Amino acid sequence: MQFFAPADLNQLQPDLTCLTEMNEWVKNFLGRPHPDLGRSGPVCPFVPRALQLDTIRLAVIHTQAMGQAQVEEIVRCYRDQFLELEPKSGELAFYKAIMLVFPDVSPEQAPELIDAVQQKLKPFFVEQGLMLGEFHQHNETPGLHNPDFRPLRSPIPMLAIRFMAESDLPFLERISDQPQLRVRYLQAYLNRMSSIIKDESKLSHARSALALAQSQLVQDHPVAPLPQHHPVTPKVSKCPFARLAQAFG
Repeated sequence: MQFFAPADLNQLQPDLTCLTEMNEWVKNFLGRPHPDLGRSGPVCPFVPRALQLDTIRLAVIHTQAMGQAQVEEIVRCYRDQFLELEPKSGELAFYKAIMLVFPDVSPEQAPELIDAVQQKLKPFFVEQGLMLGEFHQHNETPGLHNPDFRPLRSPIPMLAIRFMAESDLPFLERISDQPQLRVRYLQAYLNRMSSIIKDESKLSHARSALALAQSQLVQDHPVAPLPQHHPVTPKVSKCPFARLAQAFG
């Protein structure tokens, strides 16, 4: 696993301690099976291969005295950096990831800051064919195969950037998201995955989910009917001279 060097060399040793802890968590939790997962295989099916290929990069982000907007700007910059990193296409790119670790964010702050940044920026990542995942100790997102399992809980708060995958559809069609967001997510999913997915039933499912979101969007924001234009009946004056003027005018 590769690390981004800190700008402040005085932070090197504390950052290495933090990165070592996260490196172990990625290998021993995300990269391995779990009895509560509800299916066979590792918690994250892409991690073992990514570790073999050494395509995961870790970066420590220090957020002391930062507001949410500043954190968002940093994450946006890493999105652009991710797109420029090799490999940019092909099978190897599929396993590329950047994990942004936030050691200054306490477990109590994480649901507010980390989740808020993820929700704010998710549309901008998805429209680039990317996913932005939020991880922290209090993450309540349930597993897809066991609702009592919490696969997104990490020892240190983190945001993970990677390319969109076929298996991401459940995260993009959630009814809890507003219809306009689901339309954006599902259109991006189909744009990216239509040439990759060979199972037509999965593409059909995504198209059906998109059609549902579009119909709900119309229901929530119905188009107002165009105003009816009725012919105007001219007023008839009671004055006989005025009526003669209208007749011969």
